[in-house]
Amino acid sequence: MACVRPDGSITEAAKKMLEVLREAKTPEEASMAAGQPLFKIRSSLREMVEADLVARDGDNYRVTEAGLAKL
Repeated sequence: MACVRPDGSITEAAKKMLEVLREAKTPEEASMAAGQPLFKIRSSLREMVEADLVARDGDNYRVTEAGLAKL
C-alpha cells in the first residue's frame, strides 16, 4: 500500500495513519485503531519511516514534525 506519491504528497490512507499515530502506538495498536490488517500497517509504517513522516521509538511509532506538516 503506497502512502507517499512520487510528487511527495500522501494518500488518504497515509493521512489516516498519521492521525492514528498522533499518540505513539505499537503496530498492533495502530492496526486496531485504523481498522486495517497488521501486514498493511507494517508496510505503511516502513514506508512512512523512510519518508521521515513517522519515527520509531522502541516498539512504538509516532508522527514526526514532517508528518504533522502533511496533515
